[in-house]
Amino acid sequence: MPKLKVIISGGGTGGHIFPALAIAGALKKIAPTTEILFVGAKGKMEMEKVPDSGYPIIGLWISGFQRSLSLSNLLFPIKLIVSMIKALFLLLKFKPAIVIGTGGYASGPVLRAATWLNIPILIQEQNNFPGVTNRILGRKAACICTAFKGLETYFPKEKILLTGNPIREDIFGNKPDRLEALQTYGLEDDKPVVFVVGGSQGARSINHAIAANLAFFKEKKIQLIWQTGKAYYHTALKETEQINFTGIKVFDFINTINMAFEAATVVVSRAGAIAISELCRVGKPVILIPFPYAAGDHQTKNALALKEKHAAILIPDAEISKELTIQLDLLLADKEQQKLLSESITLMAIPNAADTIARKILSII
Repeated sequence: MPKLKVIISGGGTGGHIFPALAIAGALKKIAPTTEILFVGAKGKMEMEKVPDSGYPIIGLWISGFQRSLSLSNLLFPIKLIVSMIKALFLLLKFKPAIVIGTGGYASGPVLRAATWLNIPILIQEQNNFPGVTNRILGRKAACICTAFKGLETYFPKEKILLTGNPIREDIFGNKPDRLEALQTYGLEDDKPVVFVVGGSQGARSINHAIAANLAFFKEKKIQLIWQTGKAYYHTALKETEQINFTGIKVFDFINTINMAFEAATVVVSRAGAIAISELCRVGKPVILIPFPYAAGDHQTKNALALKEKHAAILIPDAEISKELTIQLDLLLADKEQQKLLSESITLMAIPNAADTIARKILSII
């Protein structure tokens, strides 16, 4: 029997990479001899994260089309054509039984090339509002695995499978001890902890709002775990040194993020689909600040899906400078509100998504 070959394409941000890696892990668990090849975009974080996880990856010369006027848009058609040609040759050489797309720049050319060669494709749609590429390719997909209900507006109903978003089971599978988590970050157990995470690459507006209000954390004796992203990390270190409060811990990226979640009393986060899926699994009270420039404003739509079920507090990005400390102060003082948010967000979790998707992939093959 020939070895099963699978291509997974996705990246650009952790929100596309981590689901792809979770699916790969679930496939290898069910069918250990499966040969998995990743395809990503050159210069993007998948070119580092995927090899770190033990999988080979090939990079395409592709980037996104800027919605504002940009000189880089002049290169977009050339990059797209070059990437399509490379994707075609790659598929002809590797001969995968199926191609899986989790979103990101490289996903579109690879999935499109697969449809031309009559290779079945599976789309893993993370958001409550699908991007244009997935909406177009959805008509040709064997299956679209979704994280939110009600996506029949965008995809053929008979092809939709509600699976939830795959999250990193190696990280979230086992809940750590809270005291151990606090000790990991050198924090005290008699003071509240706020964990601020703007995504794998940080969030400029959230970072600026936190920096402008460091005195608030010191004055209220609120401990802070602050994931800034690489770009803002050194600036944040200087700003926290000036405030002189040992309860503030700054990181560019946190690998053992389950420890940070467990240490937290409240989490402040962007509203990316994978972030939300992880937060549902964690079950902590959360304040969501959607990135307003995401395609189709999908982060706001993701956050609203939680707010409507009393599972999160939503603060628009434009209002965080004045609203964040107000909402944090109110929430940390209200144990009943914390309990309601925690219980409501936990009910929205869909477990074992990666395993469900892996089994669907094998059934399609």
